[in-house]
Amino acid sequence: MNLCHSLKRNKHENLKSILLASILTIGAFSTTLFTACNPDACKDVVCQNGGTCVDGDCTCPVGYEGTNCQTLSRDKFIGVFTGSETCTVGTDNYSITCSANSDNTKFNIQNLYNQSLTAIASANGNAFTIPSQTVGSGVTAVGSGTITGNTMTVTYTVNDGVTSNTVRSPELNKFT
Repeated sequence: MNLCHSLKRNKHENLKSILLASILTIGAFSTTLFTACNPDACKDVVCQNGGTCVDGDCTCPVGYEGTNCQTLSRDKFIGVFTGSETCTVGTDNYSITCSANSDNTKFNIQNLYNQSLTAIASANGNAFTIPSQTVGSGVTAVGSGTITGNTMTVTYTVNDGVTSNTVRSPELNKFT
């Protein structure tokens, strides 16, 4: 092999090495640059009460709501509500009192059916459920409801083992 041919080959190999090194350097620099431009959306987000941050927003556990999961969902239901209820045996005007339960996701509904019955409801956002439960001696209740502003609507069924009455309260207004 002649000297001239050998120098050209070495020159091509050196150029290939330099080109490969340049491409790898640019690739590494680009990767670092682009990953550094994607900031952590949850970096400055503090979710309370067991909430978790996903893409910069808090996902709240059941029973909590708000931008940072700072509010108990049940709090909007706490208070005295007055209005009329219509059931299968007539209409009645009276007040019910909703108070906090020892479980943060629940609240107590007192004077249900205007009979001093107390049911335990589970809050979820602006809705609540009254799971089937004993609310008095031999009396069961089950139902659900919602709240909008200071107006609560509730539908429930009371059963004393002999008769079953479905009650609908189209508007119970919070007494403030």
